[in-house]
Amino acid sequence: MADENTKVPPGGYQIVKEGNEDIMRVNYEQAPYSPSVEDNAMVMMDAIDKLAENPSVARLIFLQRRFYEYSYEQTQMLVEVANLYSYLIKSKKVLSPDSLGASFENQGTLAERYAVIHSIVFELLRSDPLGAYVEIKRVLRAELAKQDATKEPRQRDSREIFLGLLKAILTMFEEMKIVKAASQYLAGYNIGDRSIYKIFFRAVIAPDFMFTRVMANPPMGGEEMEVYSIDKDTSVTIFRVPDDIKFLYHMTPPEFTISEDKYALVDMAKTVLSEHKPKEDQFLDPHKLRNTFSNIGKDLLRELAEAQNVELSMKDIKLLTEIIIRHTIGFGFMELILKDPRVQDVQINSPNGEVPIFVLHETFGNCTTNLIPARTDTESWASKFRLLSGRPLDEANPILDTELHLPNSTSRVSMITKPLNPFGLAFSFRRHRDEPWTLPLFVKNRMLNPLAAGLISFLVDGTRTLLVAGTRSSGKTSLLGACMIEIMRKNRILTVEDTLELPTEAMRKLNYDIQPLKVRAALMEGGTEMSAAEGIRTSLRMGNSALIIGEVRSKEAIALYEAMRIGAMANTVAGTIHGDSPYGVYDRVVNDLGVPKTSFKATDIIIVANPLKSPDGLHTWRRITQITEVRKEWEEDPMTEGAFVDLMRYNSQTDQLEPTPELINGESEILKALGANVKEWTGNWDAIWDNIMLRADIKKLIVDYAARTKNPLMLEAKFVIQANDVFHRISEQILEEAGHIDTKKILFEWEEWLKKEVRKHQME
Repeated sequence: MADENTKVPPGGYQIVKEGNEDIMRVNYEQAPYSPSVEDNAMVMMDAIDKLAENPSVARLIFLQRRFYEYSYEQTQMLVEVANLYSYLIKSKKVLSPDSLGASFENQGTLAERYAVIHSIVFELLRSDPLGAYVEIKRVLRAELAKQDATKEPRQRDSREIFLGLLKAILTMFEEMKIVKAASQYLAGYNIGDRSIYKIFFRAVIAPDFMFTRVMANPPMGGEEMEVYSIDKDTSVTIFRVPDDIKFLYHMTPPEFTISEDKYALVDMAKTVLSEHKPKEDQFLDPHKLRNTFSNIGKDLLRELAEAQNVELSMKDIKLLTEIIIRHTIGFGFMELILKDPRVQDVQINSPNGEVPIFVLHETFGNCTTNLIPARTDTESWASKFRLLSGRPLDEANPILDTELHLPNSTSRVSMITKPLNPFGLAFSFRRHRDEPWTLPLFVKNRMLNPLAAGLISFLVDGTRTLLVAGTRSSGKTSLLGACMIEIMRKNRILTVEDTLELPTEAMRKLNYDIQPLKVRAALMEGGTEMSAAEGIRTSLRMGNSALIIGEVRSKEAIALYEAMRIGAMANTVAGTIHGDSPYGVYDRVVNDLGVPKTSFKATDIIIVANPLKSPDGLHTWRRITQITEVRKEWEEDPMTEGAFVDLMRYNSQTDQLEPTPELINGESEILKALGANVKEWTGNWDAIWDNIMLRADIKKLIVDYAARTKNPLMLEAKFVIQANDVFHRISEQILEEAGHIDTKKILFEWEEWLKKEVRKHQME
């Protein structure tokens, strides 16, 4: 940004294009005062003079070490003043001596008053338009109050013309937005009082090393709903604003809280680092690239601080380095938003530079933010995503799906550009938890209950074929990840995804034998990546493994069902698919994706997750609404022939996923088939039910102990996996000792282990 500033001479300006807007950038670097329209009459006069020459300007930015930016609404108020000024200057009929008649020169008193009006319009209007309006009203009021005793017709005519002129000018003033908005504040107004302008004008002040705009001040009339911190240096305030049904997600980043000395160091360091552009191959390892630039940035800051005689602590150096990295090789304020664990989705719409970022907040739903990304930033991000993904994004390939791995977050990114998006670039970020979801976490969040968690755990252990279905943002991928955590670590897992969303890296660190396969996106044609269908077929040749498909989108469904039919009796095969009901899944798989009806029978279980809205439409909850088995005895239509049998169904009255009579009474063919593979469970529904309930009790105990001890880490994958391992070991031990699976004894032994773990944690 600093490079662009040098193109504008001191006191001059330039017009730049951002999206569809003309932006005026005025250089105030050498001015001895702050470039504030609201505080300084000279700045307002200068702005109006320049806007009179450029009435198409949408936003006004003053450059003086920082950026002082006035929004579209504020700039348009100034443009209206500039347009009125230009009109009055150029219109001889409205404001000129000739307009008062030929004898005007002999009308001494009127000539003096005309001179007053001339001064108001040509001087006061530009520096104090509200003062000019008040003065026009005062002159008109005084003129109307006088008795006109003259009988001279010419004098009376000139006076009437003068009154008409005053009224015409007053009408023009009253049509301006700033006058309409300020009318209630003008009683007793004193010329030159700038306090009234602070109500309507407030510059967004931003460092000049940033492109994205931050509306730093809280909204006028906003009601503070909640304040929390993302980290020690970044805070978020949620506001309810008067004129919007959406809440405002108002972020205060550390860039706005550092001192002037530190700000200057960041500015200088960024300028130096910007000259060292990383090579394309360096982007292939973003972690290493960040470490390299971080080390360079820290050394550079120390040198600059010493040269500028500025003291920096280790904490200061770390914070300033993070700021520099964000605004050079990083993704700016997007990194801070994605660091917020309460943000689920982030949307950036086009045209860039005109529209704020929107977020989906776990508590407040869809929110507007105080961040407006500039086109310079979005174009830079798109270039980085091309390099990171190795995929094209251009007019021939206007869609790009990839993933973004940051130090404190991971997200899926979807981008579109021209011609699909006629206004340029748009982004959608789906944020993932830093750690995998677990079934106890979902129990705590009420997406499911302990019985459902126990049933899912039983089905996964029984190597059934599962499809997790739902609409967009229903939590399908997160739930599939939680199912993966239920797979015993002794089993190998293969994942197939076009965009890496499943928690494979986290599970690898938790000692899983897991291998991710990345395939070509469904919407991409050609390229070097393997298709999803080939990826699935390849996975079948890679040994005895559970197979997890990130999302079934296209013709790879046929290959998936091949895998299901091969792997149904040996390993878990699972994936996600769009669909709001079991029949919706069938319709999509068979009619849309071309899987034969007979192949669909390889599906054992469909878990449906859907977002549910409150009656007022302002709140959304994620819930599992059905756990359904797919029976095999049907020919044409599984719906009419009774193939879909719910094992659990959501009850909106109780807000619970409740067991159906088919589950309670042991009428599930899938569960009985699963039990037939275990000697003790063959023909013994009570034993199967007891094991499901045992798993449910274990999940519930984890949630209860985590709440009781205020230890949320017990709900995370590391502890849940350890708890699952212990459960399997205790089950095996008791089976060997007692000759049968004693669920009560298993639960007792497992809870004793849990109590020891809790005491161990409390002692640490």
